[in-house]
Amino acid sequence: MEPRISPLSQVASTAQLGKGVVVGPFCMVGPEVVVGDFTELTSHVVLNGKTTLGSHNKLHPGCVIGGEPQDVSYQESATEVVIGDNNIFREGVTVNRGAEKEDHVTRIGHRNMFMSNSHVAHNCRIHNDVILVNGVLLGGHVHVHDRAIVSGNTVVHHFSTIGRLSFVSGGCRVPHDIPPFMLAAGSDNPTLKTINIVGMRRAGISEHSIEVIRTAFRMLYRKRKTLAEVHQHFDETLDGVRPLELSQLLQFIEAQRAGKLGRAREVGRAPAADGNTERKAA
Repeated sequence: MEPRISPLSQVASTAQLGKGVVVGPFCMVGPEVVVGDFTELTSHVVLNGKTTLGSHNKLHPGCVIGGEPQDVSYQESATEVVIGDNNIFREGVTVNRGAEKEDHVTRIGHRNMFMSNSHVAHNCRIHNDVILVNGVLLGGHVHVHDRAIVSGNTVVHHFSTIGRLSFVSGGCRVPHDIPPFMLAAGSDNPTLKTINIVGMRRAGISEHSIEVIRTAFRMLYRKRKTLAEVHQHFDETLDGVRPLELSQLLQFIEAQRAGKLGRAREVGRAPAADGNTERKAA
């Protein structure tokens, strides 16, 4: 099945379009773009730079994917955006390609929904089944793990990590990591309010595992127990058989606390060869 391209669009001759691709009117597709089978660009979509999309994605009007990173250190090298399958990009979504840091790539997985006017900055990692609600802004190098939901008009500080099946309420300023399975709220520096029990049940997590995570939450964030005390408690009560979810939670928190400013992947300043300072991953 040949691609269907509107005569009102501009598609570079070297762009690679898979079978069944639809390019609606007033779109622009650059020379290094690869579009997978049955992906649809509805209208007024811009794909540029070295951008690869998988199959069955849908991009609504005003999306700009693969624009240069908004990073003053960028030197116009061939960085990338790599996107998986079955993603939905609603109106006005922007995804910048990587800056010349880490592996130079902005990565998006499968089955994610990016609602209107959300922004994914350079070198971000969006895993699978994530929802970014209208107006969410991710700074550079943000990671969002599977099935997380970030509610409308929330801004996430660069190098922060949003854990698996976490939920961030609308209008938050998130300057630190949000552990998996947690529900965070508060307009400035949000706190962990409870566990995301609805999301966990929808994901098919057992009631036993949910209760274990609830206990861990209470010990860590209500009773202010140390990680050592939490580990000891579950060693004594679970007979050495820990749910995977508990291991994921405690490993995440250990990494977060070993990092800086509440971010496991925060960067430090180290002298460069020329005597200036540069950012290095912690």
